Amino acid sequence: MNPQAGRPTDIPADGSNGLFELPAELAIDTDVARRVIVGFIRNQLRQAGFDRALVGLSGGIDSALVAYLVADAIKPELLLCVSMPYRTSSPESVEHARMVVDRLGCSSEVVDISPMVDGYFGADGAAGAGGLDAAPLRRGNFMARQRMCVLYDRSVTWGGLVVGTGNKTESLIGYTTLFGDSACAFNPIGDLYKSQVRQLAAAVGVPEEIIRKAPSADLWPGQTDESEAGFTYPALDRLLFWMIDKRRDDEELLAMGFDVATVDRVKRMVAVSEFKRQVPPVAKLGPRTTGVDYLYPRRRPGSARR
Repeated sequence: MNPQAGRPTDIPADGSNGLFELPAELAIDTDVARRVIVGFIRNQLRQAGFDRALVGLSGGIDSALVAYLVADAIKPELLLCVSMPYRTSSPESVEHARMVVDRLGCSSEVVDISPMVDGYFGADGAAGAGGLDAAPLRRGNFMARQRMCVLYDRSVTWGGLVVGTGNKTESLIGYTTLFGDSACAFNPIGDLYKSQVRQLAAAVGVPEEIIRKAPSADLWPGQTDESEAGFTYPALDRLLFWMIDKRRDDEELLAMGFDVATVDRVKRMVAVSEFKRQVPPVAKLGPRTTGVDYLYPRRRPGSARR
């Protein structure tokens, strides 16, 4: 099915289409963004010598948008969307993931990760390999890493690259799991704030049900990102935009109406999560160190896979 199907025809100037709040300074030209990202996806696959891709489809807006963009960049039949619910996952998430697959006409699989997670943390009073149960956040991080284990295993049989689905907002505040949802071969939406993800999703035709619902990592029943973090995405995106993109200092931010407690908290969240945004440092001993001064494009002579 054409990824354009269902695209709204009455998107207003701010791109919100009445579906969500979009701060004026965060509005983007969705045609340009789409063209750049689609070209980026094609180039990344070509440079690495692949023509297929995989996306972990959660039923949320980020992975839905990435699936639409990848399907736009390559033929839908070359995209595999993998849904990986846990036994407490919202039925709505599973339904929305299926909705995306049906509209795109791409290949899909459903892998229940409950036995994997319960095998480590236990269930129904029985201890697992890692003991008996755990705090929800610890279990949620483990779930994220198990999902990536599945995706990378499927990448072998599918013969494609794993595409990331993390947005700029979550990356900046550290709302991501190392070697879990942050693991990927490349990330098409990593420079889009959540508000911009919503705008682009509306422009490419992601179902309204997905755009309207409260963002959630689905870590436990009823969990939502905004209630857990204590921010609304539009407010957080505005602060991050002026703090990071526009490099405003504390005094300027306060003059713009941001309160000191929020500015201090967000600055600390950005600072303490810096390690999540960088590749692991290497102790340099030799004259040419991989990842430091021994760097090549992904596609180099002799790298062809076929």
